[in-house]
Amino acid sequence: MTRSEWESLCDGCGRCCLQKLENRKTGRVDYTWISCYLLDTRSCRCSDYDIRTILVPSCVILKPDNVQKLRWLPKTCAYRLLSEGKPLYDWHPLVSGNPSSVHESGISIRDQAVSEEYIHPDDFEYYIMDERI
Repeated sequence: MTRSEWESLCDGCGRCCLQKLENRKTGRVDYTWISCYLLDTRSCRCSDYDIRTILVPSCVILKPDNVQKLRWLPKTCAYRLLSEGKPLYDWHPLVSGNPSSVHESGISIRDQAVSEEYIHPDDFEYYIMDERI
């Protein structure tokens, strides 16, 4: 798969750019409604994608050889689905042919998340999602 083909697997939901809290005792990972400061919450795309790992050293680059280890990836993530041998959902832009289908289906976090630059780190727990993604 070429880099362009690999990158096209991203459905643009923005979920992987949400801050996550891990319980060190249980290993459980909870998503919050708090996004990385680089995420444009309207487009659900990174505002500085090419240099994101410089600006955010903890940003993970998804590669075919690390996706299966990243258990925090959303269950709907195309990278995760393909690594598990599962098909893409009908709303995925590569299936639907519509780049807005991920937003229209309600899968994306468009206009729902708040940037981490506005939330004190001690308050992250107040933004934990009720549902598992």
